[in-house]
Amino acid sequence: MIALLTRDLRLAVRAGGGFGHGLAFFLIVTVLVPFGVGPQTDLLTRIAPGILWIGALLACLLSLDRIFALDWEDGSLDLLATAPLPMEGIVSVKALAHWITTGLPLVLAAPVLGVLLNLAGPGYLWLFVSLALGTPALSVIGTFGAALTVGLKRGGLLMSLLVLPLYVPTLIFGAEVARRGAEGLAVQTPLLMLAGISFGVAALLPFASAAVLRINLR
Repeated sequence: MIALLTRDLRLAVRAGGGFGHGLAFFLIVTVLVPFGVGPQTDLLTRIAPGILWIGALLACLLSLDRIFALDWEDGSLDLLATAPLPMEGIVSVKALAHWITTGLPLVLAAPVLGVLLNLAGPGYLWLFVSLALGTPALSVIGTFGAALTVGLKRGGLLMSLLVLPLYVPTLIFGAEVARRGAEGLAVQTPLLMLAGISFGVAALLPFASAAVLRINLR
């Protein structure tokens, strides 16, 4: 598993689908929103948690089609399917690699970019916590979507249509944690819901993704 994780991390960086693209897109969204909204600091403060979460979600979406595409093209996926490591473990490692190369940089960059949106002081900690807890769910759900569309020509659009509705609960509760934290309100309920989503998809979706991959490889 460690060898597979190391390989995927190297491939993600070499293919250009790792740290750079997601962070660049996140930065563009954060910079453009104040231009569109205008110099209204009160409004920016209110919408900052939601905008930052939407930017992080869309940045994660950019690299989902690369999770299995490279392995499908060079035949590595067939070899992985016959490896001693169960397919569920392979899917979990690939989801972890996607989170390390895409989700983790976004988690670290979000509080810094929150300055551009005039995020309220108490909101920085809760924005970091919500993204750290919610972005793994985005990677696991995205891995499921990538497994559904692996091998399809121009399957990126179809994958986006399949994955985005599944992202909505994570977006709602993640943004709510950041919003309530910024306003000094209780965050326990949305935080527990967000944790439940992350742990739930991490426990169930690798089995669904593995089943889909076995069907696509037949």
